[in-house]
Amino acid sequence: MLYLSQMLGEPVVDSTGAKIGKVSDLAISTGEMFPRITSLAFQGPGKKPFMVSWRKYVESFDEDGIDLGVEGHHIRFSYLQPDEVLLARDLLNRQIVDTQGMKVVRVNDLKLSVSGKQLRLLGAEVGMRGIMRGLSQHLERAVLALARAFGKKIDEQIIAWNYMDLLDRDLSEVQLSVTHKRLNEMHPADVADILEQLDPQQRASVFAHLDEARATDAISEMEDEYQADFIEDLDEARASTLLGKMDPDDAADIVRDLSYEKAETLLHLMGMEDAAAIRGLLGYKEGTAGGMMTTQYVAVEETRTVAETIEALRELDEDFPTVHYVYVLDAYGKLVGVASLRTLVLVDAATPLKDIMYSELITALPTKTEEEVAADIFKYDLPAMPVVDESGKLLGIVTVDDAYDVIEEDANEEKLKKRVLMTVGIVGAALVFLFIYTMILFQAIGYPGN
Repeated sequence: MLYLSQMLGEPVVDSTGAKIGKVSDLAISTGEMFPRITSLAFQGPGKKPFMVSWRKYVESFDEDGIDLGVEGHHIRFSYLQPDEVLLARDLLNRQIVDTQGMKVVRVNDLKLSVSGKQLRLLGAEVGMRGIMRGLSQHLERAVLALARAFGKKIDEQIIAWNYMDLLDRDLSEVQLSVTHKRLNEMHPADVADILEQLDPQQRASVFAHLDEARATDAISEMEDEYQADFIEDLDEARASTLLGKMDPDDAADIVRDLSYEKAETLLHLMGMEDAAAIRGLLGYKEGTAGGMMTTQYVAVEETRTVAETIEALRELDEDFPTVHYVYVLDAYGKLVGVASLRTLVLVDAATPLKDIMYSELITALPTKTEEEVAADIFKYDLPAMPVVDESGKLLGIVTVDDAYDVIEEDANEEKLKKRVLMTVGIVGAALVFLFIYTMILFQAIGYPGN
């Protein structure tokens, strides 16, 4: 095996044995699973850059240098092709997104495989060994020997090239996604984890390669502290489009954290129906049932039949949230019952909903705190809780997912409080110990002035 760091700076020799330069870079064509080295870049006299075809001119190579098969004056120089990438210039020391480990890492070296006269790129070294090797091969060997002496082992951390996908074709600022799955095939929560670890510029680069559906879901899965900042950094047209595609409750949570001017601009740019749904939720106080509910639910009048209800369900958009219950309303919009999907499938299609609905409902007023709503959802094992006004009119529903978020947030806050109290306790104990020690010391040597 060879590494890029071992070859950089080594001599390039022609067929007569004359040194014509030193290795400055190697190029690959990105279309292969384990791409061959296609071009050799080297510095000639006066640090003049040259590039030649690897297949045509390279006769042999190792970590001590490269031998060409022709005399120097017979070489015909070439140029970097559109599908080629220079390893040192474009990949080495660049940050990549490791979508398997859900973290951002840096390419510290590149591992190469020898196959006859061919040299192939196997992958990126992202561990400590790559850093040490880049500083000095002797340093790497010494540290490995020392580790073995203590019964330890420092493994390579190689991410294979066939798990990488170039995200940015601007080769002056190449970003990579190291993927076992393409970004658009990953779960939105995993994409959100990655985006949260990137700086704003890198985040925008990765985000640009997500389709609208994945982009919307990824933002919804982000932690609250990242969402508003991320939307602020986006182009207003795209930000508005993405907010409009999100569940209204998720979009409202983000809009609440935006500046008034930004929020109004985005709401004006989106469709009237989407904007109205978000504005309606913004009217409720944060931390209440009204503030956390969604207006995406299925409600039909009690006089509708099972067949008519099922047809209404079939007409829902593909991205409509999962439906567990159909909410049944009277002629005035008051919630009078629910019907489960299981019930709708089992009963006769001509049956009116009022004859099969479950009418003993557990509901919440919009002013009820989110902690109380979450507690009731788990107490009564509900997939969702209806939110109604004083007259019983259905306003929205709070899903079990939102209840989980509340419980998790409370748990995290409790952990933080415990850490703070523990820290205060330790610091306080240390101060008391220091005070007692100081008093004992003064007693032993006598107070100043005595």
